[in-house]
Amino acid sequence: MKKFYVILLALLIPVLTQAQNFEGNWNGKLTVGLQKLTLVFHVQGNTCTMDSPDQGAKGIPTTIENMTADSISIKIAAIGGSYVGKKTADGIEGTFTQSGMKFPLNLVAGDGAKNRPQTPKGPFDYTTKEVCFTNPTDGAVLAGTLVIPKDYTAKTPVVLMVSGSGLQNRDEEIMEHKPFLVLADYLAKFGIASLRYDDRSFGKSTGSVAQATTETFKQDAEAGLNYLRQNEHFGKVGILGHSEGGTIAYLLAAAGKADFIVSMAGPTVSGKELLLEQNKLLLKAEGLPEQVVNDYVKVLGPVFDLRIQKINSEKPDEVIQELIKQYQVNLPTGLQKNLEAVLAPNVWNDYFLALTAQNEVRNMTCPALLLGGSKDLQVPAILNFYGFKLKNRKSKIKVYPALNHLFQTCQTGAVSEYGEIEETISPEVLYDIMKFIEGI
Repeated sequence: MKKFYVILLALLIPVLTQAQNFEGNWNGKLTVGLQKLTLVFHVQGNTCTMDSPDQGAKGIPTTIENMTADSISIKIAAIGGSYVGKKTADGIEGTFTQSGMKFPLNLVAGDGAKNRPQTPKGPFDYTTKEVCFTNPTDGAVLAGTLVIPKDYTAKTPVVLMVSGSGLQNRDEEIMEHKPFLVLADYLAKFGIASLRYDDRSFGKSTGSVAQATTETFKQDAEAGLNYLRQNEHFGKVGILGHSEGGTIAYLLAAAGKADFIVSMAGPTVSGKELLLEQNKLLLKAEGLPEQVVNDYVKVLGPVFDLRIQKINSEKPDEVIQELIKQYQVNLPTGLQKNLEAVLAPNVWNDYFLALTAQNEVRNMTCPALLLGGSKDLQVPAILNFYGFKLKNRKSKIKVYPALNHLFQTCQTGAVSEYGEIEETISPEVLYDIMKFIEGI
């Protein structure tokens, strides 16, 4: 037995020595089209996990397939990706591969954590409770955190927080910002309760998203409102929705399901109109020539129409080429491929393109606070928040100068700025939301 132990130890020594060359955290920026995503690898011995903090994904399992004194090969099966790198004096120089496409990705030591001064740190002067509620339509169970202020009474107002499009956790975490956590903490200090929850199929929540649309997520939110009324017995029950969540707030308010709403950049125009303008503004912000952007949007409109009509094609490349010819435009290959992807059937996208909430906004009778940012390139304020006369005298529409889609103080409003800005939410926005709910 002793001899076997010595042999085993001898075999392990080279492996451990090699591992020590890569032991620790490594981060770098992956450039994919117009996007730059931070990736972080955590190497410990012969194991490794990966984070994509800009997308709110942490602890993605990986497999170290090969590791020598100066090189490492990592497989990321969960996303169909891999990374191969070689040690240099400055870090690791390598290539990230996904779906057959290769991208340069150089890593430096460290976890690349951003400074987020508004993220709450305990001890907290309020109570939190883990809760679950069920969407009766399909049985999805939504898991969340209920925040109960210190001086809670039966008259304490509570707000249900509903996230924007794309699956997100209960903090609506993006690029290491946690806006819903910041909001919940701030409101609790002023006696306002809140419930925030993981989107269906994400975090600790269950339920399918394969056929999910805005209507599905609206039903989830309505189940949350019902839970707060029936199980927690708060005085007034409202919704705070961001982006698509803001549209859901309009829909539920118009149906008489909420006592009040706060819509943070909730679209009011149709999904088609919104996404056309959004694409135009975002592409320009990322530096594409104006003619290219205009040509792209010129073809994108008819592509959206095909999706609204649910006209499918087995040869999307030929459809796009025909549209390019018809509209006499010239587009880079990457944008042509993107149009082909948009043309593909997508249940959520097909529903959203035809959805508009303008009538619901006009018909709301409960107090409503509609907020927008003048530099929001995703839900442009000038397109969505002007021209409405809200029925309730306590309602208000406010557009803030120099704020982006996340309600951060910004320079351009481009998505690429989100992660570089330390501010999570403008203090003025936090204050305005609190005062509005206090005054209901």
